[in-house]
Amino acid sequence: MTKLSFKQTVTAPTKAVDYLAEQSGLPKLRIKDAMAKGAVLLRRNSKVQRLRRVTAELLIDDQVEFYYDEDILARKPEAPNLVADYKQYSVWFKPSGVLAQGNEFGDHCALLRLVEVALNRPVFLIHRLDREAQGLTLIAHTGKAAAQLSALFQTQAMEKWYRIETLGCVPDSGAWKNKIDGKAAVSHFSRLSFDAQTNISVVDVRIEHGRKHQIRRHFSAAGFPVLGDPRYGEGNADERGMQLLAYRLVFTCPITKAVRDIRVQGF
Repeated sequence: MTKLSFKQTVTAPTKAVDYLAEQSGLPKLRIKDAMAKGAVLLRRNSKVQRLRRVTAELLIDDQVEFYYDEDILARKPEAPNLVADYKQYSVWFKPSGVLAQGNEFGDHCALLRLVEVALNRPVFLIHRLDREAQGLTLIAHTGKAAAQLSALFQTQAMEKWYRIETLGCVPDSGAWKNKIDGKAAVSHFSRLSFDAQTNISVVDVRIEHGRKHQIRRHFSAAGFPVLGDPRYGEGNADERGMQLLAYRLVFTCPITKAVRDIRVQGF
């Protein structure tokens, strides 16, 4: 699989596809595919954007970054499902394996880009759901909605519920309150079931705050790692993948003041 990357400063006006083909030695069809999937960045006048239009004119002193990974570009992500559309923002079910947003090697497998293409609207990320996790994710479509929802998401006024499976018998109920990265973090939990034969608990979790990997870190530190978690815990591998589902969001819409109680079907 071909993999290459470079950063170059343009010295003469030219079309993007011609310049990239010359610099990389790749066929123009591959260049076009890579550009469409977000693998080309253009830095101009201190602004950075993904360059997708093959006929775009490059100017002198433009900085072009090309990140080509044939394996990544060949991936076909599972499509997210639209759960609710409130025009200024929408709620999506993110499948496991889908990134919240892209990186330098492209964004065609990222939720933000998939939603942008599906709805043909501006998109703003409100919060992240780990790549390995699945469940509800908010996407804003205006800058104002993004600011309002982002602020709300950091408070207890936004209820965030998760369903997880862990290794070991979790206590009936309680809360993990140990800080994460020096910041307050609280994870309330209630065990729904325990299978002694498999040593697996099914647990309902509601979190305050929302620190990076909060649920995964709290439960692993307590001795009950989330099944399938590739980073935290030992002996908790699971061929199904990470068993963490964001299944419910409850909040008062900052725009209409309507109460939203959004759940994954079946929960």
